[in-house]
Amino acid sequence: MSEKEIQKLRRKFIFLSMFSFVMVMLFIGGVIMTFSYIATSYTIKRRLEGISGINGSFNNEDIYDLITAGDKPKLPSFSEAFAPDYRHNHYFIFSYNENGIIECESNSFDNEEIEYVSSFAADLLGSKEGFGRFGNYYYLNNHSGSGNTITILDCISEMIFMIRLSIGTVFTCTIALLITLILVICLSGRMVRPEIENARRQKQFITNASHELKTPLAVIRANTEVLEMTGGSNEWTESTLNQVDRLNGLIQNLVQISKASEREDKSCLCDIDATAVTRETLKNYEALSKQSKKELISELEDNVHIVTDESKFRQLITILLDNAFKYCDEDGSIKAVLLSKGKKSIILTVTNDFKNGSETDAQRYFDRFYREDTSHNIDKGGYGIGLSIAESICKGTGGSIKAVWKDGKISFICQIK
Repeated sequence: MSEKEIQKLRRKFIFLSMFSFVMVMLFIGGVIMTFSYIATSYTIKRRLEGISGINGSFNNEDIYDLITAGDKPKLPSFSEAFAPDYRHNHYFIFSYNENGIIECESNSFDNEEIEYVSSFAADLLGSKEGFGRFGNYYYLNNHSGSGNTITILDCISEMIFMIRLSIGTVFTCTIALLITLILVICLSGRMVRPEIENARRQKQFITNASHELKTPLAVIRANTEVLEMTGGSNEWTESTLNQVDRLNGLIQNLVQISKASEREDKSCLCDIDATAVTRETLKNYEALSKQSKKELISELEDNVHIVTDESKFRQLITILLDNAFKYCDEDGSIKAVLLSKGKKSIILTVTNDFKNGSETDAQRYFDRFYREDTSHNIDKGGYGIGLSIAESICKGTGGSIKAVWKDGKISFICQIK
């Protein structure tokens, strides 16, 4: 795994961790607020039942506090929720018979408030609701055969408590979220640091090993060629030279993988005509198509442009076409499709006939040194790392590549950004 992929995995971990934490905080906050609301509503209802039962014993401090009248009734604002001198509970008891109101008892001396509450109580006469809320008032509507008794309580103190609880919960959860985010970022950085160092060492090892292997391979080639000149060519010297060539190719591919996993060099980016580049690359395979009796088809959208590294784009097309010709069924067909996707993205698809594809896991083709043939038969050539290089090229642009098998055909779909 490259350093870039490790950092990407770290960002995913941070996102999922914080998402999980937010969900937990929302659940805890929701439970606290729900429980508090239910408990407060239950307490208010019991208080209304008590007020209705005592029928106007105004000085019962076990049920409510008597506070002198204040402002016009309203829901408290953010600042008023923390104002210690804001007035508290007023209660109102309205008794009705068939002819209308017969009695009104209250500890409020504000006529405007009494008129406001009276108008609402009159609207409740035809309602079947027994308990409810309007504004900062809760009411209890008792029906009887002779009429209705509507008890209304100004629960501004409970409203203030709920607002304070809500603000406190949100503030606490926000602070906890920020602290957790800082901790996750710091700790995840320390956790991935050894992996990043291992990735760097692995890349350095590939570079050093490739350099060190070149010399003995060159010596083996030279000695074998000398043997051929002195004793003539035979199957053993030819096999040795073939294996030297194969090892040299493997070393070059390993170096390409190491370079492909690096961050894309911005200096190599330029606007290219992807249609023209693809068409040129396809022409190089026309002879191979005739020789192998495999039909080569192309569907290229005209004038498709993309800002990318042209050499890597050509390499990507070459890898996909090489793979398609190598594993295409006998007398099958190979199809290359190029489409634009928006202004900054293109889709390149290479499809070939592959009847046995249903028996394999298509996504494993991108594993390094993976071969469908578990015996690793080398008759078809290649090293099993071409598609891994293609994946690195696509991901280096911020795009993606995937393999899809359907109806006897396998398609490699690349998005380049």
